[in-house]
Amino acid sequence: MTTRFQTEDYLRRRLRAGGRRYGFKATSVEEWRIWRQDLRGRLRELLGLHRMTPTTMNPVVTETVACDGYQRQRVEIDTEPGVTMPFYVLIPDGLTGPVPGVIAAHGHSSGGKLAPAGMREASPAIAQTIDDHNYDYGVQTVKRGYVVFCPDARGFGERREWLYEKPEQLLDSSCRQLAHMGLPLGLTVAGMWTWDLMVLLDYIQTRPETAGRPMGCIGLSGGGLQTLWLAALDERVACAVCSGYYYGVEDSLLHLSGNCDCNYVPHLWEAADMGDVGALVAPRPFLIEAARQDGLNGPRGIDNVLEQVAITEQAYRLLGAADRLALDTFDGGHVWRGVEAMRWLEKWLPP
Repeated sequence: MTTRFQTEDYLRRRLRAGGRRYGFKATSVEEWRIWRQDLRGRLRELLGLHRMTPTTMNPVVTETVACDGYQRQRVEIDTEPGVTMPFYVLIPDGLTGPVPGVIAAHGHSSGGKLAPAGMREASPAIAQTIDDHNYDYGVQTVKRGYVVFCPDARGFGERREWLYEKPEQLLDSSCRQLAHMGLPLGLTVAGMWTWDLMVLLDYIQTRPETAGRPMGCIGLSGGGLQTLWLAALDERVACAVCSGYYYGVEDSLLHLSGNCDCNYVPHLWEAADMGDVGALVAPRPFLIEAARQDGLNGPRGIDNVLEQVAITEQAYRLLGAADRLALDTFDGGHVWRGVEAMRWLEKWLPP
């Protein structure tokens, strides 16, 4: 028998002994306010948001295409000096006044913005990933009357770094390259994504179709990651849906340590688990989608999700907003379900 001298058990013990230093423990609204300020400040520091460089957005509309019941625009904005984010804006036909804007953040194997924007014609691989994951939730949302923004996160779609820029690598991402380049500079992939979406919120507020209206954010998998971080750190997100990304880090990111580099932020687990980050969304409406057979939940399955939701529930109950947190569990794998999610948007962010 081969003896293996592995480190995981030690790191699990270390996480249990030194993790969640900012875990949610508030018993009064005043304690909650202090906790929220402290954890948000710590998370912004860990993500590297204070290291980002503001710039003017310089928005440019490069294309407008008529689709079935909506118009699709391709837009570019600058999020940092020399850093440009392309995205699609989906605008329902017959719009007579401003309506809420919803960011449809993508995850992996999406071609970036292509899958949420329903761009089946881009390639057979995009059409297949839409079918496999019910990935065109940007189109599902615009057809309910919202103006939808489908961005390319850094490392995806048109923003892939050089190692993954070939056409046949359209579904791949360069998160690892970004992490390797950014971490030694005090930057994280999750922080870059969050910053870019904060700038996108700035832009949404300037559009005549959405000006003065509340904003939401939805996403599957890595899009759930982006939704969670944005909603936790930016109060302008009035309603959020996080799908396929709400589980305890010990099982799903420490044990399943082959997950993408975008999940890993130095010192994060010492500060908080996912349920604590989600508690920062309170008391705003927040729906969590979780499939019972999603392998990313870890070896204990849905129990790993339920434990984190229970942490978040404490904050919502404390604030008298228990009805603004919901969990939709369903049989299936790593997919966007969308049934309760769309009802949730229509209830709390009516178009």
